[in-house]
Amino acid sequence: MAKLPPMAAIRVFEAAARLEHFSGAAEELGMTQAAVSYQIRQLEEILGDRLFRRENGRVRLSATGRRLHGPISEAFVTMRQAFGDLDEESNRQLSVSAPVSYGSKWLAAGIGRFQMRHPDLALRFSLTNDLVDFARNDFDVAIRLGFGHWPGLKSDFLFRIHVTPMCSPEFIERHQIRTKEDLLRVDRLDFEHELWAGWFEAAGLDPGLAVQRGIAFENQAQEGTAAQEGFGVALMTPIFWQRELKNGSLIQPFDLVTSSRMSHYVVYPERRVGIRKIERFKEWLREELAAEGELIPQEALTPPE
Repeated sequence: MAKLPPMAAIRVFEAAARLEHFSGAAEELGMTQAAVSYQIRQLEEILGDRLFRRENGRVRLSATGRRLHGPISEAFVTMRQAFGDLDEESNRQLSVSAPVSYGSKWLAAGIGRFQMRHPDLALRFSLTNDLVDFARNDFDVAIRLGFGHWPGLKSDFLFRIHVTPMCSPEFIERHQIRTKEDLLRVDRLDFEHELWAGWFEAAGLDPGLAVQRGIAFENQAQEGTAAQEGFGVALMTPIFWQRELKNGSLIQPFDLVTSSRMSHYVVYPERRVGIRKIERFKEWLREELAAEGELIPQEALTPPE
C-alpha cells in the first residue's frame, strides 16, 4: 500500500482544488497564502508532478490534479459526515427527498403526522425525480423508484408500483365507458408506457388493439391533473388519489389493479444504518402504509424476487 503524503498537504490541496484559489484556501483554513503554496509544492515534490497551473490570476487543476481531486473530495465529504453523525443527538433536522408524485400526492398529505409525533425534529422536504447524491447533498433519506440495488446505499422495500385506470366523470359519460374494452378506443395519458400493456393483458385484452394517441407527462401528478380536466384516462395509484376519488373529481371505473416489479424504496447510506431519526421515519412510513388497508393490493406489498 502506498504511503500517504502528509495530511496537512492533502487538506490544503482539497481546499485549493475546490476553490481554485490559493488565497481563498488560505482564508478558509486560517493560513497564509505562502503556507498554502508551500504545502502544495511539498505535495507536488512527493508526487513528482504539477497539481495546478496558473491561468488568468487563478489556479486550475492539472491532469494529475483532476485525477486526485474527485476521490479526495469524496473522502473529505465522508469524513465530515462521519463526524456529523457522532453529533446525532444535537442534529434536529431530518432532510427527505422524494419523487414528485409520491411526495406531493401521498407523503406530503401525511408528513404532518410525523412532525406531530416527533416535534423535536425539524423537517426539510424536497420533491425531485432526480437521484439524490448522498455524497454531495445533505439529505438524510430518500424515496426512490427502482429495483432496490444502489451501490453504497441501504434500501428498504415499501411497495410496488400499482396502477388502475382513472378519469373524470365527464370523460366516462362523453365516451360511454362501460367495459374494459371501451378503454381500447379512447385517449390514454402516457399511452406508450409499458404499464398500459400490462393492464390490458391482465384484463384479457390485446394491447395492440388500443388507439395510440394521448398526452405524455413527466409524472403521475401531472397526469392526474390532466385526467381531472377530461383530457384522457390515466393509469394511477389509488393511495395517491384518495381525496379526488372521494370528492368525485376522479373515477376508478374498474376494480382491476396491476403491479410492476419496479418498487418504491426508502434509501440512505449504509454507514447510517441505525441512526435514530432515520429509524423513526421508516417506522412511521410502515405504519402509514399499514393504515391504507385495502387501498394497496397484497401483491403490491410483496417485494419482487
